[in-house]
Amino acid sequence: MALGPRLDIRQTQSLVMTPQLQQAIKLLAASNLEIESFIADALEANPLLDTGGPADGGGEPDRIELAPPLAEEAPADQLMLAGGGEGDAPLDLGSVDRDWDTGDGDARGARDAEWGAAASSSGDGGEAPDWEQLRAADITLADHLEAQVGVQTNDPRTGFIARHIIGLLDDAGYLAASLDEVAEDLGVELFEAEAALNLVQSLDPSGVGARNLAECIAIQAREADRYDPCMAALISNLDLVARGEVERLKRLCRVDDEDFADMLRELRSYNPRPGLAFMPSDASSVVPDILVTGNAAGGWDIALNEDTLPKLIVNRGYFVELNAGATSRESQGWLKEKLADAHWLIRALDQRQKTILKTAAEIVKQQDGFFRRGVSELRPLTLREVAEKIEMHESTVSRVTSNKYLACARGTFELKYFFTSGVGRIGEGADGEGASSAAIKARIKALIDAETAKSILSDQQLAEMLQKEGFDLARRTVAKYREAIGLGSSAERRRAKKLAGAS
Repeated sequence: MALGPRLDIRQTQSLVMTPQLQQAIKLLAASNLEIESFIADALEANPLLDTGGPADGGGEPDRIELAPPLAEEAPADQLMLAGGGEGDAPLDLGSVDRDWDTGDGDARGARDAEWGAAASSSGDGGEAPDWEQLRAADITLADHLEAQVGVQTNDPRTGFIARHIIGLLDDAGYLAASLDEVAEDLGVELFEAEAALNLVQSLDPSGVGARNLAECIAIQAREADRYDPCMAALISNLDLVARGEVERLKRLCRVDDEDFADMLRELRSYNPRPGLAFMPSDASSVVPDILVTGNAAGGWDIALNEDTLPKLIVNRGYFVELNAGATSRESQGWLKEKLADAHWLIRALDQRQKTILKTAAEIVKQQDGFFRRGVSELRPLTLREVAEKIEMHESTVSRVTSNKYLACARGTFELKYFFTSGVGRIGEGADGEGASSAAIKARIKALIDAETAKSILSDQQLAEMLQKEGFDLARRTVAKYREAIGLGSSAERRRAKKLAGAS
């Protein structure tokens, strides 16, 4: 066969993601707040876009009014009747974390572990500092302390050293550097650095300037005039407090049961992190993307949060004005390109709204028991099930449920919260569907919360109790769920309740 150049024509097919398709996918996965930022950039780049009423070209409103279902097999936008059971908040795994470390070293991690165990052993925690009441302050901790230095001392040298020490404090109010380092850095005597540190430790809030947890608590005890030899012995053995060794502590402190209980209550009233009250809060509140409310007909109203979702329109008047002045071919081409971009963006946002509403409606239908009676009725659900019901691809549902939050009468939930794995059901009431892992965790937490100091449940006992209720669970699975929601072992809970009973 002779070799030589020749021309061939071949016909092939290939799937190519255009830039517009890629942008539409990004819009689908973005939250409403991200969409708001994207729209602001689009308004700045495209003069034909404007905010106003319904988008150009019409489209369905971003709200679905759902009536009760009339048939057993209702479509996705026909939901079950709404119920009014008890309110159940989602299982917030972050809220059960008892380690208040800010990531400044192993020494502080050990210090927080000691105090965290002591504080968590108080049972209901009524005596412990109310962390949820701490709000972002108008001034920083350093500003607050430096404003007091000039009032507390007339010695400019001591005030200068004290302000230097204040600058070395961490967010919790602890001094990580040693006094030797402070004295060496400033070129002063060690006794001068000690005097400046004593000045800082006398400032408000009480406990700042401490070099460890025991010193922080001791400062607050002296401020409260409770630092006697017995309290000093208790503060010196915070590791024993964390482990719940009550009898040994009473021997070391040389007190009886009543005095020891009073000392524990006093100990738990102190703040192990006095500086956090002045720490700026960088946690922004979650803004829901989807609102679910009950309607007068007994069904659901599902709507997008319009407060964070401005609507776009094409400014026709400005387009006519620009078109009249566009005399060159380049200017007309630019104007047509901007008009096409504006129409495409409006259609893409409208399609995004419809997809989100359709997906949310199916989720509400599938998890009707949750909206009726709470987390105990949360059923196993996968992305594939929802995708098949709304006739979309599983990846589309995954993008829709990413970074989206749903607000209802029970609280605000991430859409991913409604997709949970399943646990098999046994017994006469088993329907083959199973129960969600979130419902199992909620039931385990309820059983443990109902414990008393004399009847602590082991993992095996919990498994047997759940099996009697129809949940097919092994002991190892119960232990895994218990650890996932931040609950200690039976031995740890027994020590904690014993220590709480002593107080």
